[in-house]
Amino acid sequence: MRVAFVTPRYGTQIMGGAESAARMLAEHLVAECGADVEVFTTTALDHVTWQGVLDPGDSELHGVRVHRFTPTSGRDTAFYELDTRLRLGPRHATREEGDRWVDLNGPVIPALVDAVCDSGADVVAFYPYLYYPTVRAITKVPIPAVLHPAAHDEPALYFPVFRQTYERADALCYHTVAERSLVQRVHHVADRPQIVLGLGVSPDAGTGRPGGEILGIGDRPYVVSVGRVDDHKGSTMLAAFFRAYKARHPGPLALALVGPVVSRIPPHPDVVVAGPLDEADKWDVVGGALASVSPSALESFSLVVLEAWARSVPVLVNATCGPTREHAERSGGGLWFESFAEFDAVLDRLVADRALRRALGTRGRAYLDAHYQWPVLIRRYARFLDDVVARGRRRAPALAMSG
Repeated sequence: MRVAFVTPRYGTQIMGGAESAARMLAEHLVAECGADVEVFTTTALDHVTWQGVLDPGDSELHGVRVHRFTPTSGRDTAFYELDTRLRLGPRHATREEGDRWVDLNGPVIPALVDAVCDSGADVVAFYPYLYYPTVRAITKVPIPAVLHPAAHDEPALYFPVFRQTYERADALCYHTVAERSLVQRVHHVADRPQIVLGLGVSPDAGTGRPGGEILGIGDRPYVVSVGRVDDHKGSTMLAAFFRAYKARHPGPLALALVGPVVSRIPPHPDVVVAGPLDEADKWDVVGGALASVSPSALESFSLVVLEAWARSVPVLVNATCGPTREHAERSGGGLWFESFAEFDAVLDRLVADRALRRALGTRGRAYLDAHYQWPVLIRRYARFLDDVVARGRRRAPALAMSG
């Protein structure tokens, strides 16, 4: 089977998010199923500017053929005014406004769309729904299309322009039940073949180095939050909550923010903005934490939650994020908060109760082992793609006759 992935960014430099998920699926299809996999993507690494920084053309990464195209334009400054206005009433945006939003958001890249349509693949997987490559190509490809929405409950999901994106998908693949419920509530896709798959966790790359040594805080206890340090991901809120918590509960506890820094976090003696770390250091920092905090309300899966459980570390998640709360509730491996009062109470309990931390971490690890191991996941995904291809072939003669 020949599978093409379409995603706006691709590579080991991308930390987390839909693009990392696409890369993991592509690589495991090659390694464990022997599939012929290629990726159509851009030369950009930054999801805001979409500036081309990697070499265009064809290359290979971990057995996957990668075709990179340089965007003709990135995010236009006019995007922000339009986005602010449409967010006030997303369901009422016109089709023309939605089309303009997609183009201004970028990355605009017609050559990629043409290449996907001419790829000759058996099936195309689009990941995520939000950007120009998916929106423009999914309506044109002559072969079966699988949409991986990576959807959040965000204003853009309700823009009418995305109705065609969802309805032109031949099948859909979700990260969690919560994501599927959200998409089916907004778009008429319940009749499409679909699967709730999730993702597996990469092998632990830690070397056993103390996390406090990596963070420069010695043997102080700490909680960690891994991911883009960004106001939109809840990092600013988490830092503010933690500062308020420390004012009420003085002591050695620190907060470590690990990941690319997008938003400024006010300096505080108990908040360590570590920036991005290599895989070994990241794993060791997570492994040494009392708990891992996911403050984002906008997640469709959250690998960092599962990575914490791989180290038997309990998690604390934003209660308004359906997918991460689903993980915490189904596993019994985490707690959640919806306000500072809840954050204060739950964190204080976790810090004080070693037995509770151990019980939550153990349950989380059991949940990970039962549901998110790559060999099982990738075989399910390959069978799903095979079925989508077969359905597409059965439907093609009927469509030709009706035409």
